[in-house]
Amino acid sequence: MFKGKRVWWAAVGAGLLLTVALGVAGYVKNTYTIRTVYVEGNVHYTEEEIKSIVMDGLLGDNSLYLSLKYKNRGIEGVPFVDVMDVDILSPDTVKIIVYEKTLTGCVRYLDSYIYFDRDGYVVESSSVRTVGVPQIMGLQFDHIVKGEILPVKDSEIFNSILNITRLLQKYSLTAERIYFNGSGEITMYFGEVRVALGNDPATLEDKLTLLPKFLTEIGDKKGTLQMQAYDEDSGKYTFKPE
Repeated sequence: MFKGKRVWWAAVGAGLLLTVALGVAGYVKNTYTIRTVYVEGNVHYTEEEIKSIVMDGLLGDNSLYLSLKYKNRGIEGVPFVDVMDVDILSPDTVKIIVYEKTLTGCVRYLDSYIYFDRDGYVVESSSVRTVGVPQIMGLQFDHIVKGEILPVKDSEIFNSILNITRLLQKYSLTAERIYFNGSGEITMYFGEVRVALGNDPATLEDKLTLLPKFLTEIGDKKGTLQMQAYDEDSGKYTFKPE
């Protein structure tokens, strides 16, 4: 008789514990399930890609779990990214701040895009082009090592590239490609328009100041905008359609 009561109470106790456990689990799921995610600072990766990196695993959509997982530490080891910080704004809202590596340009090498920073150090390689990072053409090199300077003949070229990319950003211009020929002449490519800028650094900013207006006027035409020198006879630069 007493044995039967003990079994009954044990069963009741187990049932109560299961009920409490299910209740707690339900509360945690309903309260801490992430429904809103803000992503800032991403360029190379899409928002969905960033979310999949940060919120992976069985409990990846649980803010309580993420707060413990990323407490006092950011996410490192992601290509093109220095670190990602995860900030829990509320039980159902998370903000992911992405600090990407500084990319000045890229070169094409062995079917990959090799990205380098302002000093010419190779940062990453990828089969994917990053939007907003110009492809630099005309550089000569025979090997590449990640973490080392791109072995070009004239390392001063990186100062020129940095200056150009800063000016492009200043005037809200996005060049897909920038070509340096053997004489140092610069040609930039904007969609179907090729812009020949010559090799005079002193006049480069003046030309880029005018370029947004010119590109708007050219529209979707294909051709070459010759900005090597100002044509005093016509009082303008020359566009040659193709």
